[in-house]
Amino acid sequence: MNSEKIEIFDTTLRDGEQVPGCKLNTEQKLTIAERLDELGIDIIEAGFPVSSPGDFHSVSEISKLVKNAKVCGLTRANKKDIEIAAEALKYAKRPRIHTGIGTSDSHIKYKFNSTREDIIERAVDAVKYAKSFVEDVEFYAEDAGRTDNDYLAKVCEEVIKAGATVLNIPDTTGYCLPEEYGAKIKYLKENVKGIDKAVLSCHCHNDLGLATANSISGVVNGARQIECTINGLGERAGNTALEEVVMILKQHTDLNLHTDVNSKMLNKMSTLVSDLMGVFVQPNKAIVGANAFAHSSGIHQDGVIKNRETYEIINPEDVGINESSIILTARSGRSALAYRFKHIGFDVTKNELDFLYHEFLKAADMKKEIDNEDLHMMMTAFSRKIG
Repeated sequence: MNSEKIEIFDTTLRDGEQVPGCKLNTEQKLTIAERLDELGIDIIEAGFPVSSPGDFHSVSEISKLVKNAKVCGLTRANKKDIEIAAEALKYAKRPRIHTGIGTSDSHIKYKFNSTREDIIERAVDAVKYAKSFVEDVEFYAEDAGRTDNDYLAKVCEEVIKAGATVLNIPDTTGYCLPEEYGAKIKYLKENVKGIDKAVLSCHCHNDLGLATANSISGVVNGARQIECTINGLGERAGNTALEEVVMILKQHTDLNLHTDVNSKMLNKMSTLVSDLMGVFVQPNKAIVGANAFAHSSGIHQDGVIKNRETYEIINPEDVGINESSIILTARSGRSALAYRFKHIGFDVTKNELDFLYHEFLKAADMKKEIDNEDLHMMMTAFSRKIG
């Protein structure tokens, strides 16, 4: 079976930048956008042009810079937003306007004080107006995760008729379970007339820690675009992490789905975004965390030293990391100690290792981690003892 491509829509510069304290200037955004383009991202959501003059300028400059990816600007469902986004995107080689409106009963009643019929009318008008500026129009049904499926299908049908090329089905509050979100995508795939004219897109938030799982469930059930951010940055608990969905699809070849992302650039991309946004990546973060390929348990270390695949399903080189890390702690065994001694130039015998291991354990009980300097000191002390 031929593998189908999943388009990667990166919203680090829009949704990711909504994290408190993560505001970027235009120069920083251009640096990230250029690297995203090199990474193989299909669509870069460059910002929300109407939100500020600075954001408008950034979207405009990114539009001039990006060579391969589509450049997208976010709008609400009103003419002014759409006009300003179209102006900001006028230099883009492949522009996309991303417009939409809330569709859940909660949004309709409390946010818009409106009716279901009025929301459909406003959605259609927005898509038609955006279509007058660009061919590629993405529609987002905000809070689709909590929107009744029958009504959501009606909204999707009408915006497709109006010219929408992509249908964004956001789990805006991160509420859905993977089975529930996947079933929603499947329902739309099977019940929306004209669905073959548009791409279904997953935009999942991580409030319950399910953003990545929901996005994967979405593409398994027929979506062909995932909206995500580097390091999972985004509103509240964040968005789907780009590096996670890319590597899940890369590792699970049985899904017959792939992306065009160059995974070997993921670690450097993560570091760049972390540095520019000033947001620390948690050590146990999947794929790009400092501990993602680090082993401190003696049992795990022994297995990895003998064959990496015993405890690693991903080759660290596939995400741009040179090698796995063997971290020496009080839980480490003899094989890990011998491995680290060899790594710094000492090929110890079994008898030497027995003595050194005893000294190592004494030191390891005093420190969280034994480093190379400690190992050199142990070897110096050992050499003096036998000398």
